[in-house]
Amino acid sequence: MKFLVPHTKDSLNRPICLLAALLRNIIILATVIAPIKTNAQENSLIAPGAMVDRIASGFGFVEGPAADADGALYFTDIPNNRIYRWTIDNGVQTFMDESEGANGLRVDLAGNLLVCQMGARRVIAINREGDNTVLADHFEGARLNSPNDLWVDPKGGIYFTDPRYGPTDDEELSGYYVYYISPNRSEVQLVVDDLIRPNGIVGTLDGARVYVADHGAGRTYAYTPQDDGSLTDKQLFVRQGADGMTMDDLGNVYLTGQDITVYNPDGEPIQSIAVPEPPANLTFGGPDGTTLFITARTSLYALEMMVGGQ
Repeated sequence: MKFLVPHTKDSLNRPICLLAALLRNIIILATVIAPIKTNAQENSLIAPGAMVDRIASGFGFVEGPAADADGALYFTDIPNNRIYRWTIDNGVQTFMDESEGANGLRVDLAGNLLVCQMGARRVIAINREGDNTVLADHFEGARLNSPNDLWVDPKGGIYFTDPRYGPTDDEELSGYYVYYISPNRSEVQLVVDDLIRPNGIVGTLDGARVYVADHGAGRTYAYTPQDDGSLTDKQLFVRQGADGMTMDDLGNVYLTGQDITVYNPDGEPIQSIAVPEPPANLTFGGPDGTTLFITARTSLYALEMMVGGQ
């Protein structure tokens, strides 16, 4: 910015004019800078003064965070084959040993914990009494690859991704697909069959849009769900894939990478959240539903937000 100093022939008045010009320039500079700071604060999704806090550590590789209605958080430690439960009062406690390679988690409308078991190649539901029910382990007679992540729509139907990371010699399917388990749990339907390696998945609260991250292609796509759960109208959302993803109540989509990138519903990046370790997945939870929980390599992190989400 160029500051202008008025010219005068009167040397006695020159110091006064210089002072007046300087004050005027300070006022102009303040009016330019002040709105930028205010807008940045108003547009931020992060609560004022909030920091990314490490709330638990010492794990192998944490994934699959999912919050229940009481504010408890469940997450998986894949190398150690466990599911953990975290609460403010009790901290981290083991929820399940020998979890069959549990990865993605989600709490359904009835309060059951849904689990993608990569090792057992299936999706199960665990009720409040601890009983397990297998929801999907085959499609058209062939075993699933390694269910990875899932999302529950407003009707209670379950979308899940089924890629494979690691050895492929025992694969029985011809590709890596996205499936839909009907709300009554009676049918498993293939809904996406043209992605390289689908991974993260989430949908809008009203069920009008479903996002699938193609981790293999470095792309995320948006779909329109139909009444039977099928997905149509595939559109490129952003040129970024993701391991994990979530959404807030404003419809913004959060994708994990080297950090967390937040995109508005139009696919425009609006915020970046740095995490001490590369994040794998994330979800909203906590007593007010406005805590963003982040699983990142060896640690579980939390960040207070101005918004809630899934």
